[in-house]
Amino acid sequence: MTVPTTRPVVLVSVTSQPLDLAAHEAAVTDPRAGAVVSFQGVVRDHDHGRSVLSLEYEGHPSAEDVLREVADEVAADPAVHAVAVSHRLGPLAIGEVALVAAVSTAHRAAAFAACARLVDEAKARLPIWKRQIFADGTEEWVNCP
Repeated sequence: MTVPTTRPVVLVSVTSQPLDLAAHEAAVTDPRAGAVVSFQGVVRDHDHGRSVLSLEYEGHPSAEDVLREVADEVAADPAVHAVAVSHRLGPLAIGEVALVAAVSTAHRAAAFAACARLVDEAKARLPIWKRQIFADGTEEWVNCP
């Protein structure tokens, strides 16, 4: 699949459906790209020394628009050929994927840097909140305003 150079943001979604890393990597395929870097944010079984049983993500209706803004900013880098990023909402079990990002560039250093920026900015700016349920029966909301 060739990604048009006029549209480097090829996939942005906020969804309750499972996320597919391979689909994100395929979406950023570009004949100019010598590097594709991808990232999966996976639900882990602990947080700050506490055992986590599960979690749930809730998002503001503007979450996908904010995610697109972040993707557009990363894609504005002339070294970036294509960007794909998605965040999951709803209940997630340990081991499920909450965030997927993929970036293609000509060279690996630029791809690593662009993917890291994409993930960091998404985590910092997205109006998505995480509710963690702990093994001791308590819960905690993270990133709530």
